[in-house]
Amino acid sequence: MALVVVVGAGFSGAVAARELAEAGHRVVLAERRDHLGGNAYDERDAAGVLVHRYGPHIFHTQAPPVWDYLSRFTAWRPYEHRVLASVGGQLLPLPINRTTINRLYGWDLSEEDVRRYLQRVRVDRKPLRTSEDVVLSRVGQDLADRFFRGYTLKQWNRELSDLAPGVAGRIPVRVTEDDRYFEDQYQAMPRDGYAALFRRLVDHPAIAVGLGVEGLDLPERRQAALVVYTGPLDAYFGHGLGRLPYRSIRFEHQHLPGVPLVQPVATVNYPGPEPYTRITEFKHLTGQRHSGTSIVREYPTGTGDPYYPVPGPESDLLARRYRALAARESGVVFLGRLAQYRYLNMDQAVAAALVASKRMVRNLG
Repeated sequence: MALVVVVGAGFSGAVAARELAEAGHRVVLAERRDHLGGNAYDERDAAGVLVHRYGPHIFHTQAPPVWDYLSRFTAWRPYEHRVLASVGGQLLPLPINRTTINRLYGWDLSEEDVRRYLQRVRVDRKPLRTSEDVVLSRVGQDLADRFFRGYTLKQWNRELSDLAPGVAGRIPVRVTEDDRYFEDQYQAMPRDGYAALFRRLVDHPAIAVGLGVEGLDLPERRQAALVVYTGPLDAYFGHGLGRLPYRSIRFEHQHLPGVPLVQPVATVNYPGPEPYTRITEFKHLTGQRHSGTSIVREYPTGTGDPYYPVPGPESDLLARRYRALAARESGVVFLGRLAQYRYLNMDQAVAAALVASKRMVRNLG
């Protein structure tokens, strides 16, 4: 039995802690915040509405092993996420689909008509070096300007032309009327919430949980056979090579008493001049019955907790230099979105943690 210190209790750290504990090792799981779950944490606000403290987290995956694994710790509420964008005084489906184009322009195009329209307006960009290349090659200039350019500038503080192609590449374009944001086989919300899922996930006699503590400062670290680090990659090395760029978000939560619902869907995006990027209404996600409703506005910022790695040539180069340092760090595994400086959905974080845990268990013996 080895002692392992896991730093960070989001999906990456919690899954690793559980897997190592089930393999017979003793785990100290340390989290600097006052709760488990990382950014997926949810809680009831003062009015009793279940909200996500750090913005909406919708679970979706194409991976049956990930679904089956998490199903050990939660039952599910089926939920398919839908998003509207506020454009030109209308609320239009996003991702862009047939309905979006017909309502925006006052047309009545068939699926084939929409396909021909997009083919006509698309801008040939090869190779696809930036997010602007990706968007223009899919929807052309006008739709790019209306739906993507302003939102991107607010969210990332960068133009489309300054972002890596993978940022815009995550958003599909459809010629059908399918208005679901995700197309994955499994789409659902934890029935009892994320906080309950995480409590069950780390409920193991070999896991000692410490909240409100810095894991790297724990005395147990000196005796640990292994440290699993899920915090920011550059912070581990004291930002010695410079700070990796992240985008943060300021969340403005609001409860509206006596109002059943204020939005037709869970999330409305605002690519226009509004200072916020989106508003999410949580009762759509949870199905909770309550006389009032609770929403959150998101204001992107360059300061605060790191949420999104900013992909680009300069940040990619700096991240590679930090990863080279990490590769030489004996007895430490760097795991998760922040520690690996890459964008990961929740299911991807779980899948990566499961794979890494198998490797750690083999190495520990």
